[in-house]
Amino acid sequence: MSSNGLNPFVAHLSNYDWELLLQNFLKLRNLCITASLIPLCWIFIDILFDNLGANPIQALHIRLGDWALRFLCITLAITPIQKITKWRGMANYRQLFGLYAFFYATLHLLAYLLIDHALVWSVIVTDVVESSYIWFGLLAYMVIFLLAITSPKSAKKMMGKSWKKLHRFIYPASVAVIIHYFWQLKGNLLQPVFYTILVILLLAFRAAVWLKNRQFNRLMIPKGRPIDDD
Repeated sequence: MSSNGLNPFVAHLSNYDWELLLQNFLKLRNLCITASLIPLCWIFIDILFDNLGANPIQALHIRLGDWALRFLCITLAITPIQKITKWRGMANYRQLFGLYAFFYATLHLLAYLLIDHALVWSVIVTDVVESSYIWFGLLAYMVIFLLAITSPKSAKKMMGKSWKKLHRFIYPASVAVIIHYFWQLKGNLLQPVFYTILVILLLAFRAAVWLKNRQFNRLMIPKGRPIDDD
């Protein structure tokens, strides 16, 4: 068989591989979307069967906050995983999990406003003023909110280079979340310590990559010839 006769077969095989890869990618993405809703379904089941413990309102509030933090950690972990595996498609999952972090953070905030305080704004304002940890929670939520509404491609195109600058605020937001988590809990601090170490490691990885890239860019910049004195 001539090489010309092989070309249609090779082209067909190549197209098939790409289509199969795309299908697997969509299946994995749909699986991630579905799996990310399981914690919420789990919480609803516990509400229906009264399994939230002696203080169900506090338990609901804390569990929603915990999942917001977990998805934020998953979002921060995408870049290290992408660097290690060399899989560029991980960027799409970073946006997906970031939106779920925003979703659970919004439910966490709504539980505080609607269930904890029944939208009694005088009590809410007093609580915010007297509780410093809430300031860090609100700061983190405002950043996550801005990142969520600017995640579509249209927003990225409209903002240009400013989009990347804005999305780097996820780093201080993650630190604010950890402070918010630490200050509001009393007694067992095992989970806050665990998430603090995890966030520190994830941010340290990004800092190391940034320093490495900066040093590499400096080496690549050509230096001008020295000017000889007459």
